[in-house]
Amino acid sequence: MEKSIKKYFPIFALPTMVAFTLGFIVPFIMGIYLSFCEFTTITDAKFVGLKNYIRIFSDSTFTHALWFTALFTVVSVLAINVLAFAIAMLLTKGIRGTNAFRTVFFMPNLIGGIVLGYIWQILLNGILGHFGKTLTYSASYGFWGLVILMCWQQIGYMMIIYISGIQNIPGELIEAAKIDGATAPQVLRYVTIPMVMPSITICTFLTLTNSFKLFDQNLALTAGEPSNSSQMLALNIFETFYTRTGWEGAGQAKAVIFFIIVAIIAVAQNRITRSKEVQQ
Repeated sequence: MEKSIKKYFPIFALPTMVAFTLGFIVPFIMGIYLSFCEFTTITDAKFVGLKNYIRIFSDSTFTHALWFTALFTVVSVLAINVLAFAIAMLLTKGIRGTNAFRTVFFMPNLIGGIVLGYIWQILLNGILGHFGKTLTYSASYGFWGLVILMCWQQIGYMMIIYISGIQNIPGELIEAAKIDGATAPQVLRYVTIPMVMPSITICTFLTLTNSFKLFDQNLALTAGEPSNSSQMLALNIFETFYTRTGWEGAGQAKAVIFFIIVAIIAVAQNRITRSKEVQQ
């Protein structure tokens, strides 16, 4: 049976590989090439070297969006994971209605980003309206609005992953720690957290990449207002490419930089958390 699978594996894998090549590899390579060109369509691309890359770092909207996105990512990753872990701990204590609570917390993850953004825009603007403000009054209002939205959407999903990790901790380890005189904080620090490191790795990776790539919610909630000061990196790339005439090559260069940053963050985070798992 195993020999048959190996024999016919290329045949079964071929359709997927063709689709992946046409849908990702070819556009990706073409995108890198176009980032070194000036163009309006791919048929009139003119190679200009590093001009686009030099140009984007003189664009204040890009550098602001980069730092805004980095700050948002740090805050949202910490908030989502801490709150998700805390809720998971509560929901594994055997309280009544646990399944109902899990369902309620998970449901926001099923709502699309655009819809979610407009829902929270109405809610938050309704609250801020009592103080004569809106989400687009300043960048800080938009920033915390995005953090609240992201937490509300992602906490339930991460909670499910943490619950799975907590429930896989052998009960005898916790009992042994308590018998040895460990307090609740000590059990949490020396038993629970080390044992759920695989879950922490997964949740940190997901929240990092999801936060850094945020687009739909940013577009719906603030659209980058006021004056692009609440604009995140993905939205900045979109608007550069599609709304600024003559900046198509620069928009493509921004997309390449964006890919490199996300890849570096993902690889670095995965190696750091994996090394902690090994140490544990």
